[in-house]
Amino acid sequence: MAEPTTGMKIETTAKPLLVCRDVGVRFGGLQALSGVNFEACQGEITAVIGPNGAGKTTLINAISGMVQAQQGAFRLGADDITRAQPHERSRLGLVRTFQNLEIFSNMTVLENVMAGCHARLRVPAWASLLRTRKSLAMEKTIRNEALEVLDFVGLFELAKYQARDLPFGKQRLLELARALAAGPRVLLLDEPAAGLNMSETQVLADLILSVRDHYRLSIVLVEHDMDLVMRISDQVMVLCFGQVISRGTPAQVQCDPGVISAYLGDDED
Repeated sequence: MAEPTTGMKIETTAKPLLVCRDVGVRFGGLQALSGVNFEACQGEITAVIGPNGAGKTTLINAISGMVQAQQGAFRLGADDITRAQPHERSRLGLVRTFQNLEIFSNMTVLENVMAGCHARLRVPAWASLLRTRKSLAMEKTIRNEALEVLDFVGLFELAKYQARDLPFGKQRLLELARALAAGPRVLLLDEPAAGLNMSETQVLADLILSVRDHYRLSIVLVEHDMDLVMRISDQVMVLCFGQVISRGTPAQVQCDPGVISAYLGDDED
């Protein structure tokens, strides 16, 4: 399958922060990804779309290290992360959320976000156990940082609530807040609007734009809600059967005959 099908040139002056080259992932006899080249630029939202089973979440899993790619290379800024473990990639600033909601339901909202802060701090376990001066200072720092992030996403007033008591839409925002607390350079969002109603999706869209503009990080978005994707994305890449069939701006991709065919079928199909 040719890549890309659109002949339009992508106009961007942003510098690629995440670069994936010739990525291939196979599960037994199934080739989930084949020869995928992907870039996400600093300060931009890059969406990955495609029909069900196209390989979108597999790509996110391969980038984050949750799935081992059999071929290809990954680079984050100046760092080659091809062989890095998921926790090593996280420490370098590659942070993700999950398609299925993943929060610590038995902890408070604040504690959930503080857990994200801990991922980037260097304090030995014994210091925390002994409650040393350094560990106490660290605890105060991450508490303040967590509260700032909660305020940013609109959950400050709910900091003391148990995470399990929040409505589903607020839990989605909590997961995003915890990811931001980890200090990402690249934020991978795997279907963040899944399960949200129209009003909640609107709030999420505005928040993702605010995250991009405030933190100036790179956001990679996998999402089925095309209204959301086309509204907030700077660049869009389309996967079909594990291969890239198009890439460009939202306007370019929407006019691509190959994309229309992949989603809607054609007369021969």
